[in-house]
Amino acid sequence: VQLVESGGGLVQAGGSLKLSCAASGFNLDGNAIGWFRQAPGKTRDGVSFISSSDGSSVYATAVKGRFTISRDLAKNTVYLEMNNLQPEDTGVYYCVADLQMLGYSFYTGAWTYWGQGIQVTVSS
Repeated sequence: VQLVESGGGLVQAGGSLKLSCAASGFNLDGNAIGWFRQAPGKTRDGVSFISSSDGSSVYATAVKGRFTISRDLAKNTVYLEMNNLQPEDTGVYYCVADLQMLGYSFYTGAWTYWGQGIQVTVSS
């Protein structure tokens, strides 16, 4: 299993970025997948997930209404579209997957596979 993130970078507050996570070694369909992020000096927090149970999307309160998670099963890729970015969204974003999870989880320890992480920096 491999997860490779792309699409990070530097953006001004109010701007947008779209992260991609190309998955290999398993199929997205029927498996839990999502995104965590870690700001400097802070814990790694859950951002958004697609449930393995029904394919529904869930979001952390801090990003609800601004971020959208989606997946392209043909490309086996998951996306995180981030709009109206704010300086507090700055951090390293990690793509995660698990082949045994029922549903989803905001707990870092529940996820088996992690991407290498990609930097998102939002300037004020």
